[in-house]
Amino acid sequence: MSEENVLTSAFEASRGDLRNVAYRMLGSAAEAEDAVQKVWLKVSQSDASAIQNMRGWMTTIVARVCLDMLRARKSRHEEPLAANAPEPAAPRDSSADPEKEMMLAESVGLALLVVLEALSPAERVAFVLHDMFDLAFDEIAPIVERTPEATRQLASRARRRVQGKGSEATAKPDDRKRIVDAFLKASRTGDFQGLLALLDPNVVVRADATLAKRGEPLEVRGAEAVAKAYLGRARAAQTALVDGEVGAIVAPRGRLLLAVRFQIEGGRIIAIEGIGDPDRLSAMEFAIVAE
Repeated sequence: MSEENVLTSAFEASRGDLRNVAYRMLGSAAEAEDAVQKVWLKVSQSDASAIQNMRGWMTTIVARVCLDMLRARKSRHEEPLAANAPEPAAPRDSSADPEKEMMLAESVGLALLVVLEALSPAERVAFVLHDMFDLAFDEIAPIVERTPEATRQLASRARRRVQGKGSEATAKPDDRKRIVDAFLKASRTGDFQGLLALLDPNVVVRADATLAKRGEPLEVRGAEAVAKAYLGRARAAQTALVDGEVGAIVAPRGRLLLAVRFQIEGGRIIAIEGIGDPDRLSAMEFAIVAE
């Protein structure tokens, strides 16, 4: 087999894995495909005989490409997950199908994509490569231009932010998660009685001005009115820590549109706040809720 064929075969065998690495780092199927194409340009110009671990070498290349893309994104002050961000251009392969991209986002975890966006480029790369793809810190260190110990600290700091460590909650997280999960499920499935059982009779829902412009009422009061308002909705919502409290986010295809806060007392929801303002969302902290 010629050297060119060796490189082509190795790249095609690793293309899916490379795209998975890039997607978790970039949060965009289109950008992930661009990163993979940049890897191919590098691979196609290389000497196959000088490479001992082809898969590891290509993973290192895609990580460096993604790190450069993340740094460029930060330098341009881009916020691709912001509520008013445009949809990305469709990638050039089968993932151009919006439904397939949605499935890809959900396989990673929509809340996780939102949380990862808050990390620095180096934190994101260190966390993704170590915690998701099990690369050793000795391998990651040259990519992020740190010592192995400093790289370990990057990943540790990112892990704490992803998991919401140190957050104070006013109610037991397990109880709040159970109630919020049940509310979202009842909303999705159109379970009117299930919603009523979770809502205080005097519950109030408030939306900010951004959501009002999208057609949401500024205020809804009473369990029956709120249950009717949420019936059959919440299909894109996912439980997440919102400023340290169990709440929810709506992030179709991984792009944050709104956050939802819940006030819970006596096992029932007494207030719901919907936040869609991009400035408020960018100032909030999000984390995944541990199972």
